[in-house]
Amino acid sequence: MSKFTAEEIVDINNKFKTPEEVLKWGLDNLHPKLALASSFGAEDVVVIDMLLKLNPKARIFSLDTGRLNQETYDVMDEIRKKYNTDIEITFPDAHEVIEMVQVNGMNLFYDSPENRKLCCGIRKVHPLNKMLGTLDGWITGLRSDQTQNRGNTIKIEIDEQHNSMIKLNPIIDWTWEQTWDYIKANNIPYNKLHDKGFPSIGCEPCTRAVKPGEDLRAGRWWWENDSEKECGLHMDHKK
Repeated sequence: MSKFTAEEIVDINNKFKTPEEVLKWGLDNLHPKLALASSFGAEDVVVIDMLLKLNPKARIFSLDTGRLNQETYDVMDEIRKKYNTDIEITFPDAHEVIEMVQVNGMNLFYDSPENRKLCCGIRKVHPLNKMLGTLDGWITGLRSDQTQNRGNTIKIEIDEQHNSMIKLNPIIDWTWEQTWDYIKANNIPYNKLHDKGFPSIGCEPCTRAVKPGEDLRAGRWWWENDSEKECGLHMDHKK
């Protein structure tokens, strides 16, 4: 439960202009029960750099679904070494995964949207919820132009989906170009799949490179037609 009222959050949002100001406020008020949820895409490594420059002991965690690309593991290790930081890894419940694949198959997500959401729920949403249950606040690398669903997101919000905890979205108003300018200016390790046409990176079987002119998230769950595809991490998704 947030120790800040909705009115206080509005006032706080109006005070801060830069991502660093948002992160400093979070660290001052919530550390060590504040952590960045990172999938190690371009946006997340930007926030990692900002966060660890403010506090080298700031917490970072990642959801290892068991189906990630090798390039994602590579950048995890690069980040760990460059910043001399720990990365807390969470895993899905083994019994849930075993039951799911025995009943539905290893690649169930291709069969139907319902099966895909089931897989995302077990491999990503449930582990996230378990981790967030130990925190008072969490940080994301969301940007508002990624999907329409994220268009109304603000920098500091009360996360009604997760027990009204604080959620920080420090680069929500950044563009894709700003993200890469920061990566290059600060020499930050990044996922090499970005160089191969992957602007958005998730699980290996569920992500492909995008074609010229396609939306930045067109490569996620490409076999589905819904334009607002999400895994459930940043929308209402009950356990």
